[in-house]
Formats: sequence, C-alpha cells, structure tokens
Amino acid sequence: MTSFKTFWQVVNRYKGTIILYTVMLIAFGGINFQTNKETTEFTDTKPDILIVNHDKNSELTNNLITYLENNCHIVSVKDTEEARDDALFYRDVSYIIYIPKNYQENVLKGIDKELQIKSTGTYQASLTEMMLKRYLKLQNIYTKVYNDPNKITKAINDNLAEKTTIQIKNKVDTNKTSKITSYFNFASYSIMAVTIFIICLVLTSFKQQNVKKRIIVSSTSYQEHNKLILLASFVYAMIVFLLYTLLALILLGNSLISIRGLFYLLNTFIFTICCLTLALLISNIINSKNAISGIVNVVALGSAFLCGAFIPVRWLPESVLQVAHILPAYWYINTNELLTSLEVFNLETLKPILFNYTILLLFILIFIIINNLVSRRKLKIN
Repeated sequence: MTSFKTFWQVVNRYKGTIILYTVMLIAFGGINFQTNKETTEFTDTKPDILIVNHDKNSELTNNLITYLENNCHIVSVKDTEEARDDALFYRDVSYIIYIPKNYQENVLKGIDKELQIKSTGTYQASLTEMMLKRYLKLQNIYTKVYNDPNKITKAINDNLAEKTTIQIKNKVDTNKTSKITSYFNFASYSIMAVTIFIICLVLTSFKQQNVKKRIIVSSTSYQEHNKLILLASFVYAMIVFLLYTLLALILLGNSLISIRGLFYLLNTFIFTICCLTLALLISNIINSKNAISGIVNVVALGSAFLCGAFIPVRWLPESVLQVAHILPAYWYINTNELLTSLEVFNLETLKPILFNYTILLLFILIFIIINNLVSRRKLKIN
C-alpha cells in the first residue's frame, strides 16, 4: 500500500490547485446565478411615437389616432420639423407618422395615399410599423365594404378587439433549472482541469528515475504498483465528483433533489470518469511536469470555450459547435442543456440524453484502448 499512500502525499502538495479551481467554480457559479434570471412572464411595452395630424376632425383619422394612443406612448414636441428630427435623432421617439390633409376623404374615394413616416429602425419602430400596417390593412378591407366612416371604424374596432390568449404549456421552472445547468456547465471546466492536472502531476512524479528504481527494488511488483496507482486515481476522481456534488447541494439546495437532479449527477459522474481516463492517457504520453500546465490549458480551457462552459451554447456560432462535437465536454454540456427544459421523464424524452451518455462512454472506451496501445508500444521499445 506504499504506492497508494505516496499517491496521496503527492496530491497533498497540490491541494492549493484543487482549492483554486473549486473557488473559481463557486465564484463564477454565483455570478451566473445572479445574471441568469430568466422568466416566463410576458411584459408588454409601448413604443414612443409622434403623430403629426393635418386632417382635423375626421372620423377615420380620430379612430386611427385613438388606436395608436392605446398601443403606443404619444410624445409631444415643438411643432417644427427640426424639433421632430431632433426627437428622432436623440431617440425621444422611435417613429413619426404624418397624417395628410383630406386623409378620410381620400380613403373613402379609394385613393391610395400612403402615410409618410420617419423611423429610427429600432425594434420599437418595427413594432409600431407592424401595428400601423395591421390597422391600415383592416381599414382598406372595410372601406371596400362600407362607405360610412362610422361603420368602417366600428368594424375595425370590433376586429381589433378580438384578443389571442397565450398559454405557456411548459410547467418547468426554467429559472431554477437554468441555474443548475449553469453550475454544472462551468463545473465541466473545473472537473476536467483539476482531474487532468493533479493526476498527470502525480503520475509523472512516479516516472522520475530515482522513484522508478525504488519501485523496482521494492517488495511490491510493478503490476501491483500500477493497480494501486489506478485505484488511487479512481478514488481521487470520485472525491472530485463528490466534492462538486456537495457544493451543488449547498449552492442549489432542494432544486437538485429530484429525478432531474439525479440525471445531472449521473451525467457528471460519467464525465468525471471520462476526464479520469483522459488524464491517464495524457500522463502515459507526457513525461515532463513542465508540459502539463500547457496541456491542461489546451484541453480544459479549449473545451470550456468551444463547448459552452463559459459562453452559453445558444450564443456560440454553429461552426464552433460543429468542431466541439469531437470533445467529451460538448456531449456533457448538451445533456445539461436538454435537462433544463425537460418536463416529462420517459424513455422517449430521455433518448437524446441516453444517446449523449453513450457517446461519453464511447470516449471512455476509446481513451482506455489508446492508453493500452501506448503502454504496449512503450514496453516493446523498452
């Protein structure tokens, strides 16, 4: 058991690194909890607009203005074109509508005289334009049916009074689940970095010439030594998994105690094993301690940026995500994203998640096979 104890003695030297990555996870996780406040409530906003009316005391014009007043915030400025342009430039208004003289008369005669507008091109201006087009479309339809302004306005108002009821079918509180996803997504970086960095440092320590000679002359066989090192590496990976699970329970509370939470934890467990096998492969290839930091930066940081640990997946370009498919972290984070809004847990809905688990297991198998091939090649050379 000397090899097993020595493993933990070396790990103890680098406990500061483990603490550093853990603190990073807590810090960035806390920031994500504060900034990632999503809601399913819809808030209606009224754009700021300006109406320049040159057609006084007409039924169609007054009804149009009433419609706009009910759906927009009407701003008043000085009655000069310069003041209007200034209001538009400084975003005091997003849309200016000019109603010409004899507007009602022209509409009733079927004269297609468009309303002049000025726009900032912002989303508020687009919203106003959409509402205005809807109204004018109805007005054109009913002027072909009626020639009485009162009947036209009544028909328009009756049509506009019909409201569409919007129901949100998803009963999942995505505000809570998105926090869980944010935590575990960032945890992918911490788990990968702290697993690869520490295991590689420890195993390269055993490759030093004086240490190898001591192992050879000791009573423990080399095969037994390797088994103990593998056991210690597995125990270390499980401690990392349990540590970050405990942190999740502290930070997330009861949100994690559910069927959904079990799938998050299962996903994290498989990913931790995947990181362990990758660390063993890297340590088998790399003999220099100085190269380990660079490897960790390339593998862990690269995976974090490409797969969505630092930047939400929905903000990443499609080309980046295509490249990320070759990395285990992509499938881990993709599972977390799927769990965010999953409402019903059955075989059909879990198929994408089980597929991602399978991919991670394949990565584990591939890393083990490559590691064995490298080990055999080294034995032949020696």
